[in-house]
Amino acid sequence: MLEKVFEMTADVREKQLIRKAKKGDESSFESLILSCQGRAFNVALRYLRNEEDAMDALQESFIKIYRHLHSFKEDSRFDTWVYRIVVNTCNDILRKKSSRNTTDSIYWNDDEKEMIIEIPDLSSAPEEVYNNKEKTEHILSCLEKLNIDQKEIIILRDIHGFSYEEISEILECSIGTVKSRINRSRLRLREIILEQK
Repeated sequence: MLEKVFEMTADVREKQLIRKAKKGDESSFESLILSCQGRAFNVALRYLRNEEDAMDALQESFIKIYRHLHSFKEDSRFDTWVYRIVVNTCNDILRKKSSRNTTDSIYWNDDEKEMIIEIPDLSSAPEEVYNNKEKTEHILSCLEKLNIDQKEIIILRDIHGFSYEEISEILECSIGTVKSRINRSRLRLREIILEQK
């Protein structure tokens, strides 16, 4: 019961901030952005593989959000709308990069500061840690072989844990399409993993 009241209060506060931000109140816009910037950055980081590109994508996204805030219809949550813009911006950046004949992964592993799939507690035996790291690297290299739509859906669902409804809003497609794309992408990933053994 208390959780529902808190959720309703948060929704009311968000709507108030949106209305104020639409009228030009910069502190309200900042509050809205701060509430979702961490997760938006992580989404961009998964797509673009390095912090600098992810920050560029995030800044570009926030500029788009600021310029087009008046067009936000408030029929979805603000953060879902933000993630949709971040995903679209990342896809634009990836398309630009691929047109310059470079290949880029959507996953980031910079000196092993961050891994997509968690390696078990380091208190495990060293051989076990090494084997798990090898498995993780194998799965990541298999993910690289998926097409952009398949990577996108796996990032949103399996890595970031967005619900079917949120993914549907972010990608602007039906929940049925989301479910079938997730199933096809997981099947394709499984095939690639088995082929690579």
